Amino acid sequence: MSNNIYKIVSLYSFFSFQESSIIELKENLFSIEKNNDLSGLLIIASEGLNGTLCAEEGIIENILKLIKNIVGNNKLNIKVSYSKKKIFKKLKIKIKNEIVTMGVPEINPSKDSGTYIDSFHWNKLIKDKNTIVVDTRNHYEVSIGSFKKSINPNTENFSEFPEWVDDNLGKYLGEDDSKNIAMFCTGGIRCEKATSLLKKKGYKNIFHLQGGILKYLEDMSKEESLFEGECFVFDKRVALDHELKQGSYSICHACGMPISLEDQKNKEYREGIQCHFCVNKFTDNDRKRFEERQKQINKLKEKNQKVYKD
Repeated sequence: MSNNIYKIVSLYSFFSFQESSIIELKENLFSIEKNNDLSGLLIIASEGLNGTLCAEEGIIENILKLIKNIVGNNKLNIKVSYSKKKIFKKLKIKIKNEIVTMGVPEINPSKDSGTYIDSFHWNKLIKDKNTIVVDTRNHYEVSIGSFKKSINPNTENFSEFPEWVDDNLGKYLGEDDSKNIAMFCTGGIRCEKATSLLKKKGYKNIFHLQGGILKYLEDMSKEESLFEGECFVFDKRVALDHELKQGSYSICHACGMPISLEDQKNKEYREGIQCHFCVNKFTDNDRKRFEERQKQINKLKEKNQKVYKD
């Protein structure tokens, strides 16, 4: 498929997923993978499914039909992008307790969540002086791009978000319970679950960006967009620009932080070994291990380049 374009679909749905259907879907997807160039990551739980799949267009369409038969009338929240290269090594399917881990079992987004706001009405909402805007993503995602004047909870992972709400949200709202709370994330799943949490806690006027940043970038022109920077994604592309094409960031394979082209010029940057974010986080033995790993990666790259030339 090296000369073709891969179709990439990110999707999620909150619905009551029966165990028999979970097993059936998993088996069907691995069966498709055996005979086709399918890769991605899909997380399945009793509350629904969440993931990103990458394959040629016909395969993706067949898989979507398969999933829609299980999801039924529930919204699948599909976002589409394209890539000339595979964005995952292989297909991984994980069965977990939650499709996005928050750790608050008493909430149910499929039955009670905030109000969807589409891309075209989002700008008006977040420009409203009576609105506070909360980025529900992790700190390293926020660091490379976000909406103007949005609040960064500075979390390491989504399971820290409930504690941030308890400790900090009231400070931004003050005594005014008429304020709008607008939340967003990459594809819509985390902000939807966050709205369910806030409703459970008794907050009012709660909204979330339908389809997340990815859908917003698909819908809005660059001139109209209020999103600044690039959007972090959890695959080989690292980040997407406003055209939903691979952006300018790469990943530090030592600490996992996204690093810009400018960061790579930093004197402390050593590919695969360290960056300025983690220069003091690892021991010399760690760095020796990272260095050996990078040598193996470079050898594999050279080998693949030679095969491609031949």
